[in-house]
Amino acid sequence: MNTTKKVTILAAGLGLLMLSACGSSDGGGDGGSGGGQKTVTLVSHNSWAVSEDVVAAFEKESGYELKVLKDGDAGSAVNKAILTKDNPQGDVFFGVDNTLLSRALANGLFQPYEAKGLDLVLPEYRAGEGEHRVTPVDTGDVCVNYDKEWFGERGITPPKTFDDLVEPEYKDLLVVENASTSSPGLGFLLGTAAKYGDEGWPEYWKKLRANGVKVVDGWEQAYNEEFSGSAGGKQAKGDRPLVVSYASSPPAEVIYADPKPKTAPTGVAEGTCFRQVEYAGLLDNAKNPEGGKALLDFLLTEEFQEDMPLNMFVYPVREGARVPGDFARYGPQAEKPETMDPARIADHRDQWVKSWTSLVLK
Repeated sequence: MNTTKKVTILAAGLGLLMLSACGSSDGGGDGGSGGGQKTVTLVSHNSWAVSEDVVAAFEKESGYELKVLKDGDAGSAVNKAILTKDNPQGDVFFGVDNTLLSRALANGLFQPYEAKGLDLVLPEYRAGEGEHRVTPVDTGDVCVNYDKEWFGERGITPPKTFDDLVEPEYKDLLVVENASTSSPGLGFLLGTAAKYGDEGWPEYWKKLRANGVKVVDGWEQAYNEEFSGSAGGKQAKGDRPLVVSYASSPPAEVIYADPKPKTAPTGVAEGTCFRQVEYAGLLDNAKNPEGGKALLDFLLTEEFQEDMPLNMFVYPVREGARVPGDFARYGPQAEKPETMDPARIADHRDQWVKSWTSLVLK
């Protein structure tokens, strides 16, 4: 999701040092995911982040050392995991969301495992588990973010809905991610399909294109280079005051700023949100399946679930998991996000992306 769903890339834009491998080693000793089975390897998109003490707790409780391999945007990471499924890079993959889940399942990426604590996951996030081949881990909303200062200085009301984005006052203001290579880009496309239907979304995108929408490869470029409202975007002199990002992006701009502003410098157009759920799964040819199972169990513990909001800027899926006040205050979940049944995504996603590519990029 992340997601944000996110913080590791955003933090880089803020000049912060984040954990690149979650405090673990480079897989020495008995090495990798195999050998003496002392290391369990997690493959993830770039937004994976977790507190050092939480990693230490997992390693102490399980007896496994955690190694993390980050592999780009969620979309490209999933595609690479599918291409390498016969000889996977690790034992567990984290970061496949509901927009790409059916592709991962259809390609046999995961083997079944019912994680301990799954009964504590809120029911609305369990859809698409598919014989327990994946475990729900977090949720977040893909939404258009806006630069409050930019709109305030010009006396223009920020957009609130999908319909607003095609109005003349927002011409040449929006940057989005490529739906074929980026998870938030795909989420935004699915949000428009959910809103306007099979027949209506292409016409909507024709209007967006005519209104000067800019398309870039991934979230990092869109948010930290093109968007004028983020800390990274300001440094890069980004000139687009509207960007497809996450509902949880504004709290990151507050929490990691020095000094902290009293209010978030960015806002969310709540009528543009699409809900994502992120999953993790035990890779089909994992060299250390027992370590992978232990890691999946840990991802549903209260300790890990409550650590996620201020590290990956996503919401927990475990019932009763607490969300920090600042995170909930500056990044509340959308009240009425667009959603889509996983079966509909599976049936239409590839054709929609193909049509979108022809319509928007050519």
